[in-house]
Amino acid sequence: MKPLYPLKFKPILKSTLWGGTRLGEVLNKPIGNDENVGESWEVSGVDGNISVVAEGELKGESLVDLINTYEGEFLGHKVFKKFGNQFPLLVKFIDANQDLSIQVHPNDELAKKRHNSFGKTEMWYVVDSEKGATLISGFNKQTNKEEYLEYFNSGKLLEILNRVEVDNDDVFYLPSGRVHTIGKGLLIAEIQQTSDITYRIYDFDRVDKDGNSRELHVEQALDAIDFNYYDDIKTPYDRIAKESILADCNYFITNRLVIKEPVFRNYQANDSFAILMVLEGSGKLWSNDIQYDFNLGDTYLIPASFDGVEIIPETGLKLLEIYLPY
Repeated sequence: MKPLYPLKFKPILKSTLWGGTRLGEVLNKPIGNDENVGESWEVSGVDGNISVVAEGELKGESLVDLINTYEGEFLGHKVFKKFGNQFPLLVKFIDANQDLSIQVHPNDELAKKRHNSFGKTEMWYVVDSEKGATLISGFNKQTNKEEYLEYFNSGKLLEILNRVEVDNDDVFYLPSGRVHTIGKGLLIAEIQQTSDITYRIYDFDRVDKDGNSRELHVEQALDAIDFNYYDDIKTPYDRIAKESILADCNYFITNRLVIKEPVFRNYQANDSFAILMVLEGSGKLWSNDIQYDFNLGDTYLIPASFDGVEIIPETGLKLLEIYLPY
C-alpha cells in the first residue's frame, strides 16, 4: 500500500440558480467563466459526488477507494466500525449571490425510514458577508403545524421566520428540523452530515433558464420541521482566542484556530480523521518532513493514523478544524 499523507481533493463545483463568482474570486476555486457557481464540495462521500485526490502519490484515488484500502488507518478505527465505507461528513463552501430556498432537513430516524440515508445536522461559518446580509434560522415565535400551514397557505410564511443580520465570522448551528436559508451576499463554510436530502418549502417563485420552477416538498417537510422557537440561534464564542470550540455535537466537532506562530496540532487521541479548511491567510502544513502549501480556500484531510501536523503561518492563518467525537 502507498503511504498516506495530508490529502487535498479536487473541488466538486455546483452551478446553481442562486450562485455567483466569489468561490473563484475569494477562495480561488477553478470556476472558469461560470457566473453561477453556488457550492464547492471540498470533501464528499455522497453517491454520484465522490471526492477524488488532487495531488501526490494517491492522485486520482476516490474517497471510497481510500476507505476501502486503509479502513481505520484512514477514518479512525471507531469511525470505521460505525460507518464502514460511508464517509460521515460533507464539507463545502457556499456562495449565495441570491437567497437560497427556504428548506428543512430530516433527522436520522425520518431520513432512514424514507430514504435509507443519514439525516442532516449542519453548521455554518460566515467567511464573508456583504453589508446588510441576512439569513433565516427557525421561527420568530413558538408555533405549531396548524399555524404554520395557515401562514404558508396565505403566502405569509416569511412573517413567522427568524431572519437575522449576519457579520463575518458569525457561526450558526442548525440541527435537523430547523427551517433555514442562507441569504444573498453570504460566503459560508458548511459542515454537515453526509446527506443530500433537502425538503424545499419555498423558493421565492423563481424559475430556471428554461422557465421551470424547482420542485417543492411541502408535505414531506411537515413531519421534519421543528416548530419550536429558539432565541440562541447565533453561536457565541471567544473571537479573540487562538482556539475556540464552535460546535460539539454527536456528528462533528468544529474548532476555529487563529494561528500567528508555528503550532503542532496533536490528533493522537482523537481516533478520527481531521479536516482543515483555510478561511484566511496562508502558510505551510508540515507532516513527516514534507511541506504542503496552505492557502486561503484550501481544504486538507489528515488521516486518522497521523499523530498530528505542524502548521506554520506566513500571513496570519484562520482555520476550521473538524473531526468526529468517537
